[in-house]
Amino acid sequence: MSYRTEEVAYVQPAQPAAAAQAAQQQRSTAEYRALDAAHHIHPFSDMGSLNRSGSRVIVKAQGVYLWDSDGNKIIDGMAGLWCVNVGYGRKELADAAYRQMQELPFYNTFFKTTHPPVIELSALLAELAPEPFNHFFYCNSGSEGNDTVLRIVHQYWATQGKHSKKFVISRKNGYHGSTIAGGTLGGMGYMHEQMPSKVENIVHIDQPYFFGEAEGNLTPEEFALARAQQLEAKILEIGADNVAAFIGEPFQGAGGVIFPASTYWPEIQRICRKYDILLVADEVIGGFGRTGEWFAHQHFGFEPDLITLAKGLTSGYVPMGAVGLHDRVAKAIIENGDFNHGLTYSGHPVAAAVAVANLKLLRDDKIVERVKTDTGPYFQKKLRDTFANHPIIGEISGAGLVAGLQLAEDPKARKRFANGGEVGTICRDFCFNGNLIMRATGDRMLLSPPLVINKLEIDEIVAKAKYAIDATAQQLGIS
Repeated sequence: MSYRTEEVAYVQPAQPAAAAQAAQQQRSTAEYRALDAAHHIHPFSDMGSLNRSGSRVIVKAQGVYLWDSDGNKIIDGMAGLWCVNVGYGRKELADAAYRQMQELPFYNTFFKTTHPPVIELSALLAELAPEPFNHFFYCNSGSEGNDTVLRIVHQYWATQGKHSKKFVISRKNGYHGSTIAGGTLGGMGYMHEQMPSKVENIVHIDQPYFFGEAEGNLTPEEFALARAQQLEAKILEIGADNVAAFIGEPFQGAGGVIFPASTYWPEIQRICRKYDILLVADEVIGGFGRTGEWFAHQHFGFEPDLITLAKGLTSGYVPMGAVGLHDRVAKAIIENGDFNHGLTYSGHPVAAAVAVANLKLLRDDKIVERVKTDTGPYFQKKLRDTFANHPIIGEISGAGLVAGLQLAEDPKARKRFANGGEVGTICRDFCFNGNLIMRATGDRMLLSPPLVINKLEIDEIVAKAKYAIDATAQQLGIS
């Protein structure tokens, strides 16, 4: 089966003539924007500003491309929102959803019941995940997954008779979702400001952000080790008997695609094992092939006790999240009475069926292997060759098909722009107008294209990114 998707199109079931005619009728861009402004509140947006400028209306997608309501063809350098791993327009996923909707559109997994799609998905995940992970709990998103992690962590320690273990340590500028619990875990100040009621017993240590925060003559490896050792200091401050878990993204996604040096995660794991603390890997962005490994913690060489999954689980075609439990954690949950947590749509049959179809594509088409050995190395080399000695690029971090480009006033001195967020916005707007989706997180530009991208499409993304970054430098008067 080929991984290319340009010619694949989902053929909809036959419709009555009137319904088909209505489906073909489209509003104008102005009409869409007016209705959007009148009724729709967007995530993470200044709605007043957005409504004045008008949203871009995306109407279709295929492969790695999007089309808006004005007919512009846009290359998606962010795989939707880090999630469309198998690309757009995969008939296999649409067919899986349609078949399941006809057969069993919904039933819950409460009350001693289950259904074939969630059983098949669980067995397949156990096959694809590293050996200690054989049990999975389902939800609807990464945010709900991290809420679930907190419930599992506290239930686990209760089963061990260690009720004082209540504190969870996370990192500043990490991202673990936007529920109250996820936002508290994440350590992003601008989110905390909107949440006067935070989840208690969550504390933070500094992030391993070498370019932006290293001082003196520390090497990246020395800096990463020092940042990891903050975990031990925080554990000793709180008391090891009071600390339940440490959670971190293997690489920080929304925080700027920050990849710690190789010394970081082995030291984090050593500290967690030393003090008997659960280690949680938030794999919502990193999971299912993004770095060239099935799970990002494999890329960094550590073994977590819990993994949070979403996004690439279904390639974003339908909402679904999950938590993978290491066997020792699962055993404690399974053998010690009720686990009083669940959601109406936990293990939804349509989502599970789509996830199975998606994971089989990733496996059988060897998409993850291709990212590791072919397109991932090509993407990373192309970026580094293109932006070597660029006057406003201070660092390129990443692996596989994910990268962060650091905008900097003086790259060699690791000097960031004083108004970095504004510079990032300038660059993002040049990308937007150049029909490239490249995300700005403060002063870092992020890329995370669909895993099915080919080398010509990588060339197109990098060329358009260079145009936008060159234009940004020109507007800033830097050459």
